[in-house]
Amino acid sequence: MDLSLTLKFRSPGLSLFPGKPISPFSLPRKQYQPIFPCPKTNPRPHFTVTAKQRSPIEGVSKELNAIASQNLDFASCRRRVRSAFVEVQQQLDHCLFKMAPTGIRTEEWYERNSKGLQIFCKSWMPESGVPIKGVLCFCHGYGDTCTFFFEGIAKRIAASGYGVYALDHPGFGLSDGLHGYIPSFDQLVDNVIENYTKIKGRPELRGLPHFLLGQSMGGAVALKVHLKEPRGWDGVILVAPMCKIAEEVKPPAPVLKVLTLMSNILPKAKLFPQKDLAELAFRDLRKRKMAVYNVICYKDQTRLKTAVELLKVTSEIEKQVEKVSSPLLILHGAADKVTDPLVSQFLYEEASTKDKTLKLYDDGYHCILEGEPDDRIFTVLNDIVSWLDSRVSS
Repeated sequence: MDLSLTLKFRSPGLSLFPGKPISPFSLPRKQYQPIFPCPKTNPRPHFTVTAKQRSPIEGVSKELNAIASQNLDFASCRRRVRSAFVEVQQQLDHCLFKMAPTGIRTEEWYERNSKGLQIFCKSWMPESGVPIKGVLCFCHGYGDTCTFFFEGIAKRIAASGYGVYALDHPGFGLSDGLHGYIPSFDQLVDNVIENYTKIKGRPELRGLPHFLLGQSMGGAVALKVHLKEPRGWDGVILVAPMCKIAEEVKPPAPVLKVLTLMSNILPKAKLFPQKDLAELAFRDLRKRKMAVYNVICYKDQTRLKTAVELLKVTSEIEKQVEKVSSPLLILHGAADKVTDPLVSQFLYEEASTKDKTLKLYDDGYHCILEGEPDDRIFTVLNDIVSWLDSRVSS
Protein backbone atom coordinates (compact mmCIF):
# COMPACT_ATOMS: atom_id res chain seq x y z
CA MET A 1 0.00 0.00 0.00
CA ASP A 2 1.17 3.48 -0.72
CA LEU A 3 0.61 6.77 1.05
CA SER A 4 -1.30 7.13 4.31
CA LEU A 5 -4.55 5.22 4.38
CA THR A 6 -6.87 5.93 7.31
CA LEU A 7 -9.57 3.31 7.27
CA LYS A 8 -12.80 4.54 8.78
CA PHE A 9 -14.86 1.36 9.17
CA ARG A 10 -15.00 -2.38 8.84
CA SER A 11 -18.08 -4.49 8.39
CA PRO A 12 -18.25 -7.01 11.25
CA GLY A 13 -19.79 -9.52 8.90
CA LEU A 14 -16.88 -9.56 6.46
CA SER A 15 -13.93 -11.61 7.70
CA LEU A 16 -10.50 -10.87 6.28
CA PHE A 17 -9.17 -14.25 7.33
CA PRO A 18 -10.13 -17.64 5.91
CA GLY A 19 -11.62 -19.88 8.57
CA LYS A 20 -11.88 -18.74 12.17
CA PRO A 21 -10.96 -15.23 13.27
CA ILE A 22 -7.61 -14.41 14.81
CA SER A 23 -7.55 -14.61 18.59
CA PRO A 24 -4.96 -15.16 21.33
CA PHE A 25 -5.83 -18.85 21.16
CA SER A 26 -5.37 -19.28 17.41
CA LEU A 27 -1.91 -17.73 17.19
CA PRO A 28 1.30 -18.91 18.84
CA ARG A 29 1.89 -17.49 22.30
CA LYS A 30 5.20 -16.01 21.16
CA GLN A 31 3.24 -13.35 19.33
CA TYR A 32 2.19 -11.80 22.61
CA GLN A 33 5.29 -10.42 24.16
CA PRO A 34 5.34 -7.94 27.04
CA ILE A 35 5.18 -4.33 25.96
CA PHE A 36 8.43 -2.58 26.73
CA PRO A 37 8.46 1.20 26.57
CA CYS A 38 10.00 2.66 23.43
CA PRO A 39 12.57 5.44 23.65
CA LYS A 40 11.12 8.66 24.98
CA THR A 41 10.99 11.76 22.86
CA ASN A 42 12.93 14.90 23.72
CA PRO A 43 11.09 16.53 26.66
CA ARG A 44 11.83 19.97 25.24
CA PRO A 45 8.53 21.64 24.26
CA HIS A 46 7.81 21.72 20.55
CA PHE A 47 4.90 22.68 18.35
CA THR A 48 3.15 19.89 16.51
CA VAL A 49 -0.31 18.73 15.59
CA THR A 50 -0.66 15.02 16.16
CA ALA A 51 -2.84 12.59 14.26
CA LYS A 52 -6.05 11.12 15.58
CA GLN A 53 -5.72 8.20 17.93
CA ARG A 54 -5.52 4.96 16.00
CA SER A 55 -8.69 2.92 16.01
CA PRO A 56 -8.45 -0.68 17.27
CA ILE A 57 -7.85 -3.33 14.63
CA GLU A 58 -10.81 -5.71 14.49
CA GLY A 59 -10.10 -9.42 14.44
CA VAL A 60 -6.96 -9.35 16.58
CA SER A 61 -6.45 -9.61 20.33
CA LYS A 62 -6.20 -6.79 22.85
CA GLU A 63 -2.53 -7.67 23.27
CA LEU A 64 -1.80 -7.14 19.58
CA ASN A 65 -3.84 -3.94 19.52
CA ALA A 66 -1.82 -2.65 22.45
CA ILE A 67 1.37 -3.37 20.55
CA ALA A 68 0.06 -1.76 17.37
CA SER A 69 -1.01 1.41 19.21
CA GLN A 70 2.53 2.36 20.22
CA ASN A 71 4.32 5.47 19.02
CA LEU A 72 6.09 4.38 15.84
CA ASP A 73 8.46 7.35 15.58
CA PHE A 74 11.39 5.08 16.45
CA ALA A 75 12.61 2.17 14.32
CA SER A 76 12.96 -0.07 17.39
CA CYS A 77 9.21 0.21 18.02
CA ARG A 78 8.32 -0.39 14.38
CA ARG A 79 10.48 -3.52 14.34
CA ARG A 80 8.76 -4.97 17.39
CA VAL A 81 5.28 -4.21 16.05
CA ARG A 82 6.12 -5.83 12.72
CA SER A 83 7.47 -8.92 14.47
CA ALA A 84 4.24 -9.32 16.44
CA PHE A 85 2.04 -9.09 13.32
CA VAL A 86 3.95 -11.28 10.84
CA GLU A 87 1.70 -14.34 11.23
CA VAL A 88 -1.47 -12.22 11.27
CA GLN A 89 -0.50 -10.65 7.96
CA GLN A 90 0.32 -13.98 6.35
CA GLN A 91 -3.15 -15.33 7.26
CA LEU A 92 -5.02 -12.51 5.53
CA ASP A 93 -7.42 -13.65 2.82
CA HIS A 94 -5.61 -11.79 0.04
CA CYS A 95 -4.44 -13.38 -3.20
CA LEU A 96 -0.87 -12.12 -2.64
CA PHE A 97 -0.70 -14.16 0.58
CA LYS A 98 -3.00 -17.14 0.10
CA MET A 99 -1.71 -17.85 -3.43
CA ALA A 100 1.97 -17.08 -2.81
CA PRO A 101 4.41 -19.51 -4.47
CA THR A 102 6.23 -21.92 -2.18
CA GLY A 103 9.94 -22.71 -2.06
CA ILE A 104 11.08 -19.08 -2.35
CA ARG A 105 14.28 -18.45 -0.42
CA THR A 106 14.21 -15.26 1.66
CA GLU A 107 16.79 -13.36 3.67
CA GLU A 108 16.52 -10.29 5.90
CA TRP A 109 19.38 -8.13 7.11
CA TYR A 110 20.38 -4.61 8.11
CA GLU A 111 22.99 -2.62 6.22
CA ARG A 112 24.55 0.46 7.83
CA ASN A 113 24.70 3.21 5.23
CA SER A 114 27.21 6.05 4.90
CA LYS A 115 24.98 8.25 7.10
CA GLY A 116 25.24 5.73 9.92
CA LEU A 117 21.63 4.55 9.56
CA GLN A 118 20.64 0.89 9.78
CA ILE A 119 18.73 0.14 6.56
CA PHE A 120 16.44 -2.87 6.45
CA CYS A 121 16.97 -5.07 3.38
CA LYS A 122 15.30 -8.24 2.16
CA SER A 123 15.72 -10.64 -0.73
CA TRP A 124 13.51 -13.25 -2.39
CA MET A 125 15.26 -15.83 -4.56
CA PRO A 126 13.92 -18.65 -6.78
CA GLU A 127 13.81 -22.09 -5.20
CA SER A 128 17.03 -24.06 -5.20
CA GLY A 129 18.07 -25.33 -8.62
CA VAL A 130 16.23 -22.63 -10.60
CA PRO A 131 18.71 -20.43 -12.52
CA ILE A 132 18.46 -16.68 -11.91
CA LYS A 133 17.59 -14.76 -15.07
CA GLY A 134 18.02 -11.25 -13.67
CA VAL A 135 17.82 -9.01 -10.63
CA LEU A 136 14.93 -6.70 -9.72
CA CYS A 137 15.44 -4.01 -7.04
CA PHE A 138 12.39 -2.35 -5.50
CA CYS A 139 11.70 1.20 -4.26
CA HIS A 140 8.55 1.41 -2.14
CA GLY A 141 6.13 4.33 -1.93
CA TYR A 142 5.46 7.02 0.65
CA GLY A 143 4.59 5.75 4.11
CA ASP A 144 5.03 2.13 3.06
CA THR A 145 7.40 -0.76 3.74
CA CYS A 146 8.69 -3.70 1.71
CA THR A 147 7.46 -6.13 4.40
CA PHE A 148 3.69 -6.25 3.79
CA PHE A 149 1.95 -6.52 0.42
CA PHE A 150 5.26 -6.51 -1.42
CA GLU A 151 6.08 -9.88 0.18
CA GLY A 152 3.52 -11.55 -2.09
CA ILE A 153 4.53 -9.48 -5.11
CA ALA A 154 8.20 -10.35 -4.66
CA LYS A 155 7.49 -14.07 -4.27
CA ARG A 156 5.60 -14.26 -7.57
CA ILE A 157 8.37 -12.45 -9.45
CA ALA A 158 11.03 -14.61 -7.78
CA ALA A 159 9.10 -17.73 -8.79
CA SER A 160 9.53 -16.58 -12.39
CA GLY A 161 13.31 -16.83 -12.07
CA TYR A 162 14.35 -13.42 -10.74
CA GLY A 163 16.29 -12.38 -7.68
CA VAL A 164 14.20 -9.68 -5.99
CA TYR A 165 15.72 -7.20 -3.55
CA ALA A 166 14.05 -4.48 -1.52
CA LEU A 167 14.83 -2.01 1.22
CA ASP A 168 12.91 0.32 3.49
CA HIS A 169 13.76 3.99 2.95
CA PRO A 170 15.22 5.88 5.94
CA GLY A 171 12.36 6.96 8.19
CA PHE A 172 10.00 4.26 6.89
CA GLY A 173 9.30 0.63 7.66
CA LEU A 174 12.05 -1.07 9.63
CA SER A 175 14.89 1.31 8.73
CA ASP A 176 16.33 3.90 11.11
CA GLY A 177 15.02 7.44 11.04
CA LEU A 178 12.10 9.46 12.38
CA HIS A 179 8.93 7.91 11.04
CA GLY A 180 7.60 9.67 7.96
CA TYR A 181 10.36 12.28 7.88
CA ILE A 182 12.21 13.06 4.65
CA PRO A 183 14.72 15.86 5.32
CA SER A 184 16.03 15.55 1.76
CA PHE A 185 14.64 13.52 -1.14
CA ASP A 186 18.14 13.27 -2.58
CA GLN A 187 19.16 11.38 0.57
CA LEU A 188 16.56 8.70 -0.24
CA VAL A 189 17.94 8.49 -3.77
CA ASP A 190 21.56 8.29 -2.62
CA ASN A 191 20.66 5.60 -0.08
CA VAL A 192 19.09 3.47 -2.85
CA ILE A 193 22.14 3.92 -5.08
CA GLU A 194 24.52 3.06 -2.24
CA ASN A 195 22.75 -0.10 -1.07
CA TYR A 196 21.80 -1.47 -4.47
CA THR A 197 25.32 -0.89 -5.78
CA LYS A 198 26.54 -3.24 -3.06
CA ILE A 199 23.92 -5.82 -3.97
CA LYS A 200 24.64 -5.64 -7.70
CA GLY A 201 28.32 -6.24 -6.89
CA ARG A 202 27.68 -9.60 -5.21
CA PRO A 203 29.58 -12.41 -6.98
CA GLU A 204 26.46 -14.49 -7.60
CA LEU A 205 24.75 -11.53 -9.33
CA ARG A 206 27.58 -10.24 -11.51
CA GLY A 207 26.89 -10.43 -15.20
CA LEU A 208 23.13 -10.57 -14.73
CA PRO A 209 20.84 -7.81 -16.02
CA HIS A 210 19.64 -5.46 -13.28
CA PHE A 211 16.25 -3.73 -13.23
CA LEU A 212 14.72 -1.11 -10.97
CA LEU A 213 11.06 -1.18 -9.89
CA GLY A 214 9.50 1.91 -8.30
CA GLN A 215 5.94 2.32 -7.04
CA SER A 216 4.30 5.74 -6.54
CA MET A 217 6.85 7.82 -4.57
CA GLY A 218 9.25 4.96 -5.25
CA GLY A 219 8.75 5.73 -8.94
CA ALA A 220 10.12 9.20 -8.30
CA VAL A 221 13.04 7.64 -6.43
CA ALA A 222 13.69 5.24 -9.32
CA LEU A 223 13.60 8.05 -11.89
CA LYS A 224 16.01 10.16 -9.83
CA VAL A 225 18.32 7.14 -9.47
CA HIS A 226 18.28 6.66 -13.25
CA LEU A 227 18.94 10.36 -13.87
CA LYS A 228 21.94 10.22 -11.51
CA GLU A 229 23.37 7.05 -13.07
CA PRO A 230 21.88 6.74 -16.59
CA ARG A 231 23.83 3.57 -17.44
CA GLY A 232 23.44 1.90 -14.06
CA TRP A 233 20.37 -0.20 -14.90
CA ASP A 234 19.16 -2.39 -17.76
CA GLY A 235 15.59 -1.17 -17.39
CA VAL A 236 13.19 0.75 -15.15
CA ILE A 237 9.63 -0.28 -14.24
CA LEU A 238 7.30 2.36 -12.82
CA VAL A 239 3.97 1.54 -11.19
CA ALA A 240 1.68 4.58 -10.73
CA PRO A 241 4.77 6.82 -10.53
CA MET A 242 4.66 10.04 -8.52
CA CYS A 243 5.83 12.42 -11.21
CA LYS A 244 3.26 15.02 -10.22
CA ILE A 245 0.80 15.24 -7.35
CA ALA A 246 -2.79 14.97 -8.55
CA GLU A 247 -4.90 18.07 -7.95
CA GLU A 248 -7.43 16.03 -5.92
CA VAL A 249 -4.91 15.44 -3.12
CA LYS A 250 -2.81 18.61 -3.37
CA PRO A 251 -3.44 21.38 -0.80
CA PRO A 252 -4.83 24.68 -2.13
CA ALA A 253 -2.16 27.09 -3.37
CA PRO A 254 -2.46 29.59 -0.46
CA VAL A 255 -2.17 26.80 2.11
CA LEU A 256 0.78 25.31 0.25
CA LYS A 257 2.65 28.62 0.26
CA VAL A 258 2.22 29.13 4.00
CA LEU A 259 3.19 25.58 4.89
CA THR A 260 6.27 25.73 2.67
CA LEU A 261 7.49 28.73 4.66
CA MET A 262 6.67 27.00 7.94
CA SER A 263 8.70 23.91 6.96
CA ASN A 264 11.90 25.90 7.49
CA ILE A 265 10.90 26.53 11.11
CA LEU A 266 9.05 23.31 11.98
CA PRO A 267 10.33 20.70 9.53
CA LYS A 268 9.21 17.67 11.58
CA ALA A 269 5.79 19.01 12.56
CA LYS A 270 2.76 16.99 11.42
CA LEU A 271 0.74 19.90 10.12
CA PHE A 272 0.36 19.26 6.42
CA PRO A 273 -3.31 18.70 5.51
CA GLN A 274 -4.11 15.17 4.45
CA LYS A 275 -7.10 13.52 2.90
CA ASP A 276 -8.34 10.01 3.57
CA LEU A 277 -6.94 8.18 0.55
CA ALA A 278 -8.33 4.70 1.18
CA GLU A 279 -11.16 4.97 -1.32
CA LEU A 280 -8.81 6.48 -3.91
CA ALA A 281 -6.11 3.81 -3.62
CA PHE A 282 -7.97 0.48 -3.35
CA ARG A 283 -10.77 -0.36 -5.79
CA ASP A 284 -11.55 -3.74 -4.21
CA LEU A 285 -13.49 -3.08 -1.00
CA ARG A 286 -12.32 -6.25 0.70
CA LYS A 287 -8.66 -5.50 0.03
CA ARG A 288 -9.11 -1.88 1.08
CA LYS A 289 -10.02 -3.06 4.55
CA MET A 290 -6.87 -5.18 4.77
CA ALA A 291 -4.64 -2.12 4.52
CA VAL A 292 -5.10 -1.52 8.25
CA TYR A 293 -2.95 -4.62 8.88
CA ASN A 294 0.03 -2.80 7.40
CA VAL A 295 0.75 -1.81 10.98
CA ILE A 296 4.08 -0.02 10.42
CA CYS A 297 2.81 2.06 7.53
CA TYR A 298 3.05 5.79 8.26
CA LYS A 299 -0.56 6.91 8.77
CA ASP A 300 -0.15 10.32 10.39
CA GLN A 301 -0.40 13.75 8.84
CA THR A 302 2.48 14.49 6.51
CA ARG A 303 5.44 16.24 8.13
CA LEU A 304 6.05 19.70 6.72
CA LYS A 305 9.54 19.11 5.35
CA THR A 306 8.49 15.77 3.89
CA ALA A 307 5.60 17.37 2.01
CA VAL A 308 7.81 20.13 0.65
CA GLU A 309 10.41 17.59 -0.54
CA LEU A 310 7.76 15.49 -2.30
CA LEU A 311 6.32 18.48 -4.09
CA LYS A 312 9.79 19.71 -5.03
CA VAL A 313 10.93 16.41 -6.51
CA THR A 314 7.84 16.08 -8.69
CA SER A 315 8.60 19.50 -10.13
CA GLU A 316 12.22 18.50 -10.76
CA ILE A 317 11.26 15.28 -12.53
CA GLU A 318 8.66 16.99 -14.68
CA LYS A 319 11.41 19.26 -16.03
CA GLN A 320 13.79 16.36 -16.85
CA VAL A 321 11.59 13.67 -18.37
CA GLU A 322 13.29 14.01 -21.76
CA LYS A 323 16.51 12.75 -20.12
CA VAL A 324 14.97 9.37 -19.28
CA SER A 325 16.96 7.05 -21.57
CA SER A 326 16.59 3.61 -19.96
CA PRO A 327 14.27 0.90 -21.30
CA LEU A 328 11.02 1.86 -19.62
CA LEU A 329 7.79 0.13 -18.58
CA ILE A 330 5.07 2.34 -17.08
CA LEU A 331 1.98 0.76 -15.51
CA HIS A 332 -0.89 2.89 -14.25
CA GLY A 333 -4.52 2.57 -13.27
CA ALA A 334 -6.61 4.69 -15.62
CA ALA A 335 -8.86 5.83 -12.76
CA ASP A 336 -6.00 6.71 -10.37
CA LYS A 337 -6.73 9.94 -8.47
CA VAL A 338 -3.60 9.86 -6.28
CA THR A 339 -0.98 10.01 -9.03
CA ASP A 340 -2.20 11.23 -12.38
CA PRO A 341 -2.15 8.70 -15.27
CA LEU A 342 -1.96 11.65 -17.68
CA VAL A 343 1.46 12.42 -16.22
CA SER A 344 2.53 8.85 -16.99
CA GLN A 345 1.32 9.45 -20.54
CA PHE A 346 3.42 12.64 -20.60
CA LEU A 347 6.46 10.73 -19.30
CA TYR A 348 5.98 8.04 -21.94
CA GLU A 349 5.75 10.59 -24.75
CA GLU A 350 8.65 12.78 -23.63
CA ALA A 351 11.21 10.17 -22.47
CA SER A 352 14.08 9.96 -24.95
CA THR A 353 14.36 6.17 -24.79
CA LYS A 354 13.08 4.30 -27.83
CA ASP A 355 12.34 1.19 -25.75
CA LYS A 356 9.29 2.30 -23.81
CA THR A 357 5.90 0.81 -23.02
CA LEU A 358 2.87 2.32 -21.32
CA LYS A 359 0.00 0.21 -20.03
CA LEU A 360 -3.13 1.87 -18.64
CA TYR A 361 -5.55 -0.45 -16.87
CA ASP A 362 -9.24 0.41 -17.31
CA ASP A 363 -10.95 1.44 -14.05
CA GLY A 364 -7.73 0.77 -12.12
CA TYR A 365 -7.07 2.75 -8.94
CA HIS A 366 -3.71 3.73 -7.44
CA CYS A 367 -2.72 0.37 -5.90
CA ILE A 368 -2.94 -1.82 -9.00
CA LEU A 369 -0.61 -4.42 -7.49
CA GLU A 370 -2.50 -4.73 -4.18
CA GLY A 371 -5.97 -3.24 -4.29
CA GLU A 372 -7.58 -4.49 -7.50
CA PRO A 373 -9.60 -7.66 -8.12
CA ASP A 374 -7.44 -10.79 -8.14
CA ASP A 375 -7.42 -11.23 -11.91
CA ARG A 376 -6.24 -7.65 -12.43
CA ILE A 377 -3.44 -8.02 -9.87
CA PHE A 378 -2.18 -11.15 -11.64
CA THR A 379 -2.47 -9.43 -15.02
CA VAL A 380 -0.23 -6.60 -13.85
CA LEU A 381 2.29 -9.04 -12.34
CA ASN A 382 2.33 -11.07 -15.56
CA ASP A 383 2.92 -7.90 -17.56
CA ILE A 384 5.95 -7.13 -15.38
CA VAL A 385 7.40 -10.62 -15.75
CA SER A 386 6.75 -10.71 -19.51
CA TRP A 387 8.54 -7.39 -19.96
CA LEU A 388 11.49 -8.61 -17.89
CA ASP A 389 11.64 -11.90 -19.82
CA SER A 390 11.76 -10.08 -23.13
CA ARG A 391 14.74 -8.00 -21.98
CA VAL A 392 16.83 -10.77 -20.41
CA SER A 393 16.43 -12.95 -23.53
CA SER A 394 17.38 -10.23 -26.00
